[in-house]
Amino acid sequence: MTAAEEQPGSAAHVLELVANGSAASRADLVRELGLAASTVSARVQELVEAGLLSESGEGASRGGRRPRLLRVADRQTVALAADLGSHHVRTGAVGLTGGGFDIDESAFDLTAGPGPALDMLTERLTALAERQRAAGRTVRGVGIGFPGPVDADGGRIIAPSRMPGWHLFALRDRLADRLGLPVLLDNDANVLALGEHRAAHPALRHLVVVKAGRGIGSGVISGGRLYRGARGSAGDISHVRVDSTAELPCSCGNIGCLETVASGAAIAAALRGQGIAADSTTDILRLVENGEPHATTLVRQAGRDIGAVLAVVVNFFNPEAVILGGALSGAEPLVAAVRGMLYERCLPMATRDLVIDAATCGPDAGLLGAGHAALRASAAADGLLPAADGPLPAPRA
Repeated sequence: MTAAEEQPGSAAHVLELVANGSAASRADLVRELGLAASTVSARVQELVEAGLLSESGEGASRGGRRPRLLRVADRQTVALAADLGSHHVRTGAVGLTGGGFDIDESAFDLTAGPGPALDMLTERLTALAERQRAAGRTVRGVGIGFPGPVDADGGRIIAPSRMPGWHLFALRDRLADRLGLPVLLDNDANVLALGEHRAAHPALRHLVVVKAGRGIGSGVISGGRLYRGARGSAGDISHVRVDSTAELPCSCGNIGCLETVASGAAIAAALRGQGIAADSTTDILRLVENGEPHATTLVRQAGRDIGAVLAVVVNFFNPEAVILGGALSGAEPLVAAVRGMLYERCLPMATRDLVIDAATCGPDAGLLGAGHAALRASAAADGLLPAADGPLPAPRA
């Protein structure tokens, strides 16, 4: 997002103020933005004509004529979204206000290769699009969150761990060709960060959102938008070396990476090595909830290791919040251990007002983020809005 796009009174800014509840009328926007009523009215009219805002009804009067209420035209314009895990897929439709519906999840093994995954996504998203159109909704595009490194500009997967056949696979273009819709592809931690920021923390400008599940990743929100870095790898904490790894080999080819001890896959493998049945993060959570000591100890240590890495990030980046998402964020010992390490190792100035908490959107966060990003990118491609969530690529039709 350029400086011009951030100026108060831009169409993107007006839409966000209405969407997050900061303004419900033109008068509210005038007060919020400090601009002339004529300027605000011009932006509102632009958005109404584009079908992104509606204006109807009457609000409470503050001494003059009762204002007409502004609403985001949510239910009639949607993006399809898919949040992929290494062993599951979650799909749904997302409206302009960020609400999700027609959400479904099922098991699927991405390690089987891109061919079966492309067939599965085509079938599920085609059926989802047909249901949305039958309900009278306009489908603007598709957002995909993938559990591995992504070249978002090129729409390709880059060397994902333990996923043979996926390297350089052009998932965005191949799926767009099959669906006949614009497709946006991004890393799953990035779309999780977008979804959690928009739904739960829209007023914050600087966040680190961690996804701790079978693998580990994080997304960075800086200045209110997604930050990718020079080549799109910003936030990749999984291959930072940590002290407690005992030189364990990692799938990336290095040794001692955070992923080797603190990911769900690593914890499950360690439990199986102790003769305890654990094949998934769901199994780990069940064991922790039941008070199994080995599982609780491993999860707490994973939290310390994650916290040690995040302490460097917090001191360097100075975010307003560290949000822990993904399946393992449901384990309180992990969240408590991360919080403890941050308070222990970070500068007091960095943690004085720092929010450290589990994500609030649950398993839908990534789905909502992917759908929201697709809607914004589609609107930007049509010239209706700037891509206000950062340097998201223009979707390919």
